[in-house]
Amino acid sequence: MKNPKDTKKFDQGMAELEAIVSRMETGDLPLEEALAAFEAGIALVRALNQRLTEAEARIEVLSRDAQGTLHVRPVSEQELKE
Repeated sequence: MKNPKDTKKFDQGMAELEAIVSRMETGDLPLEEALAAFEAGIALVRALNQRLTEAEARIEVLSRDAQGTLHVRPVSEQELKE
């Protein structure tokens, strides 16, 4: 079974990460709270990165052959980098 944090919407996770960063940037957090916020932020970054990786794997490209027929193919690694 997936962890509830894994099922969060990407935008929700980004908003939560931005809130953590804002709290940490104030410099007003006690050390223990700052460490807990940092750890939560790292966990969110990893989860969000995983979601992006999964999304990239699902991207497909429509292309036409010489006869004009449409074909669906996975996007290549090179295309993702461009």
